[in-house]
Amino acid sequence: MASSSDSWMKEYNEAVKLQEDINGMVTDRTSFPASGPDTQRHLSAMRRKITILGTRLDSLQSLLTKLPGTQRISEKEMNRRKDMLGNLRSKVSQMAAALNMSNFARDSLLGPEIKPDAMSRTVGLDNQGLVSLQRQVMREQDEGLEKLEETVLSTKHIALAVNEELDLHTRLIDDLDQHVDVTDSRLRRVQKNLAILNKRTKGGCSCMCLILAVIGIVILIVVIYLLIKFL
Repeated sequence: MASSSDSWMKEYNEAVKLQEDINGMVTDRTSFPASGPDTQRHLSAMRRKITILGTRLDSLQSLLTKLPGTQRISEKEMNRRKDMLGNLRSKVSQMAAALNMSNFARDSLLGPEIKPDAMSRTVGLDNQGLVSLQRQVMREQDEGLEKLEETVLSTKHIALAVNEELDLHTRLIDDLDQHVDVTDSRLRRVQKNLAILNKRTKGGCSCMCLILAVIGIVILIVVIYLLIKFL
């Protein structure tokens, strides 16, 4: 019976060490760039360890509820261990929030609607069974991350294609704008030439009329002179 108590404390101490390890990884995250393969691997490792820690906390909760039936333990000690477990869950929740994984942390560790199901998965499992369950959860997380990566890459390719299309349309619009400017300049030159030609044409008509008037006057004078001479 004492071994059961020691087993619970041993499991709890291992969970605390794992929590401290995750806390260190959260602190080291500041040394990574905002994005990139190394950052993604680091985040993936933290998610895995948080999942493993959540499984261990559920196991500790299950063992704690069975503890009064396997050994004599005072109510004060039970309350103390419940507080220890609750405090550890709170720390895990804070670390998940620091990773912007509040929904993940709530759903996998603290969610009231999922917590009973998680506990039921650990009921009756020995250490080997818990390890197998942890590996299964890790595989599920890996599959989820792979699907997320595929979605991100697909979105990236679509965004690049749209960007290229926008660049093409921008170049076409710039070319069209340039052609419009050239055409407008040519039209202005043509209009200017037409105005000059119109002025010249008007000036030419005036000169022609003046010449014809002079010729007419000269002819009239000659006619008058001849009439006076012969009459």
